[in-house]
Formats: sequence, structure tokens, C-alpha cells
Amino acid sequence: MSILDEFKAFIAKGNVMDLAVGVIIGGAFSSVVTALVKDIITPFIGLFGGAPNFSSIAIGGHMVTAKDGTTSLQGGIMVGDFINAVIAFLILAAVVFFFIVKPMNALMARINKPAPPPPAPPTPEDVLLLREIRDSLKKAA
Repeated sequence: MSILDEFKAFIAKGNVMDLAVGVIIGGAFSSVVTALVKDIITPFIGLFGGAPNFSSIAIGGHMVTAKDGTTSLQGGIMVGDFINAVIAFLILAAVVFFFIVKPMNALMARINKPAPPPPAPPTPEDVLLLREIRDSLKKAA
């Protein structure tokens, strides 16, 4: 088998095609979720607590004033950008969980209701007779 034939067999496998479709749909879905968070959820949160910006926090950095009067942070470890990224991630994760995962789980639970258990089989006649004998012996004693 040539390398080209092996490559064709690899590409034709269902898992590779499923993965490709998943990546494409995931990319499109990502832009929808990002727009929801950036354009709707984050401004809504900003109404209550303001829009925090931690980008000016640095360890070992110092402020430098340019000739035009603007100041910027130079040097050091930019901890603030990391904090901003963590906050953005937490907001995104909360939106995905509450607006996608929870409703989908509720829908799937409704669709996939477990079947009711089958009724218990009737008690065999010999067991019923033995119980009757037992009860009679208890009364006699």
C-alpha cells in the first residue's frame, strides 16, 4: 500500500470527518458565544459593577510618560492582563454553562426519560401455599 493510499484511508475514516465537522461548527459557534458575551452579557454586568480593567497591574513595572503626555506601563510582569483574561474566561464559562449546558441537559433529560420498571412477576403458587402454612402454624402456636 502506498503512502497516498494510506493517506486516503486515513482521511476517509469517519472519526476524521466527524472531527473536521466538529471543529468547523465549533468555530462558528464560538463566534456566536463570544458575541453574546461581549455585546450582551458583559455590558449588562458593567451596568451593575462597572467594567473593571486590571491591565495596569504589574509586578516590577513602572509608568512611563511619553512626549505627547500619555502614560503607559513598561517592564515587569503584566499580571493585570492575566486577571482580565481570567475574568473574561469565567464570564464566558458561566454563559456557556447557564445558557447552553443546563438547558441542553434539561432537554435531554426530558427526551431520555427512563422507562418505568416492569411490574413484579406474580408470586408462584407453591410460595403462596408455603406462606399460608407458615401463617397457620404461627396462629396455632
